[in-house]
Amino acid sequence: MSSLLKVDNEIKTKVDAFRERITAEAEDLVANFFPNKLLELDHFLKDPIINITELKEIHSEINLTVPDPILLSNLHDGLEAQNAKKRKLEDGGGEDMVTGTKVFVMPGGMMKSNANLVDLIEKVKPEIRTLIEKCNTHFAFLLQVKMWVQLLIPRIEDGNNFGVSIQEETVAELRTVEGEAASYLDQISRYYITRAKLVSKIAKYPHVEDYRRTVTEIDEKEYISLKIIVSELRNQYVTLHDMILKNIEKIKRPRSSNADALY
Repeated sequence: MSSLLKVDNEIKTKVDAFRERITAEAEDLVANFFPNKLLELDHFLKDPIINITELKEIHSEINLTVPDPILLSNLHDGLEAQNAKKRKLEDGGGEDMVTGTKVFVMPGGMMKSNANLVDLIEKVKPEIRTLIEKCNTHFAFLLQVKMWVQLLIPRIEDGNNFGVSIQEETVAELRTVEGEAASYLDQISRYYITRAKLVSKIAKYPHVEDYRRTVTEIDEKEYISLKIIVSELRNQYVTLHDMILKNIEKIKRPRSSNADALY
C-alpha cells in the first residue's frame, strides 16, 4: 500500500494515535457506559414522578377568566350587527367576523407552562442529549461508536464479507438510534408550540371550553409520551449493548471466519 500511496510518517503516527483513542473510548462506552446508563434509566422508570396513574394530578390551571358578556345599549345597534354578520356570511367571509377578544396583556401576568411537565421534561431532555452527544470528549458518543466500527471495516475484497455486513448493520442501527433520539427533542418542542397556540386561543376566545379541554388533553398526552421516551431510551441502550457484544468478534475481526452466525 505504501508503494501506491506515500503517507508522511508523522501524519501516519498521528492518525494511528487517533484511531487508538477512538477505539479505547468506544470500547469503554460499550463495555461500561451502556450497561450503567440502561440501569439508570430502568431505575428512573420506577420513579413516582413518571408513574402517576391519576392524570388529573398533572393538570395545570389555566388562569384566564371568562369576561362578562357585552350588553348592547341600543337595540338598533344589535340589529345592525346581526345584519352585517348576515351579509358577511352571504359573501363567504364569515370567518372574518369571528375576531375574538383582543389581547393586549394577560390579566395575571405571564401565562406559565404546566410546571409538572416542565419538571419532567427537564429530567428527560438531558438523557436524550446524552444519547446523542455524551461529550466526555469532542465526539458524540454514538458518533464515536459509529466511527469505531467504521474504522474497523477492512478494505473491499471479493468474498468473505459476512463480517463486513455485520459491521455495516451495526453502523445502520447506530444511525437509526441517533435519528430516533433527535426526533424525541423535536417532539418536546412541538408540544410547547402546540400548547402555546392553544393558550393563545383561550385568551382570544375565553368562552370556548373546548380549547381549555384540549390543553388538558395534550398535557396528558405529553406525560404519557415522556414515559414512553424514557422506556425507548433504555431499550435502545439495551439493544445496542446486546447487539455489539454478541457480534464483537465479527465487528473487530470481520474476516477471521465466515462460519459464525449473526447472533
